[in-house]
Amino acid sequence: MVNGAGQLLFPPACLFCQQPLPKTAKTGKSCCQDCFEKIMIWPHSVCKHCGSELPEAMAPGPCGHCLNAPPAQQESQSIYAYRGPVRDAILNWKLQGQAGGVRWLVEAAKPKINKLISEDDLLLPVPMPLSRMRKSGVHHSAELCRWLAESRGCSWDWQLLRRLGEQPRQSALSGSARRKNLRKAFTLSSDCLLRASGCSTIWIVDDILTTGSTLHFAARATKGLRKAVKVLSLARTLNRG
Repeated sequence: MVNGAGQLLFPPACLFCQQPLPKTAKTGKSCCQDCFEKIMIWPHSVCKHCGSELPEAMAPGPCGHCLNAPPAQQESQSIYAYRGPVRDAILNWKLQGQAGGVRWLVEAAKPKINKLISEDDLLLPVPMPLSRMRKSGVHHSAELCRWLAESRGCSWDWQLLRRLGEQPRQSALSGSARRKNLRKAFTLSSDCLLRASGCSTIWIVDDILTTGSTLHFAARATKGLRKAVKVLSLARTLNRG
């Protein structure tokens, strides 16, 4: 009776649009059908190196950009397109501390995560400046890394890859300025070889991939580990007109 009264007074709501969920919802207890249909999976036809969209006949690339200036990572993967409910969930998490939508997205992506990442891999979050982390009290990439590692059953380390100095936010810069801003922004901790010795592949993880500059320079900083380096973003911006 108490549970029934609670359902009437506080009916379960969609994590993305906050609307009450109908009793007949089939997409899970936390996402309404309308939001579920608006969630866009990142296309499968992509350049393997940078992860950008390609016509199916040209995949897996390399694309023209990677032929001229290949990124530091060997492979780039994204799970969702940064739009609609995915964008709302990430912004609610980063600006308001509401992580429910992002946690749902990670859980929903578990089959793809299991396919991409092995139990012997090591996940490294893109480090954020210390001042920004102290101000917000949250290291979002590290949280995402932890959730992914828990979902897959692999290791992660938020201190191995470190940030040097203070750089302006990437969102306020143009593409060329982003690359210049991060050219010397990352380094490895002094005991990096020992801490990464048991892994087969290193995945550098970020929440949003826009131009790819952040993940490129973070991947470049890990070359001293002599491991295969790949990058993974929860979402990626679309470059469609």
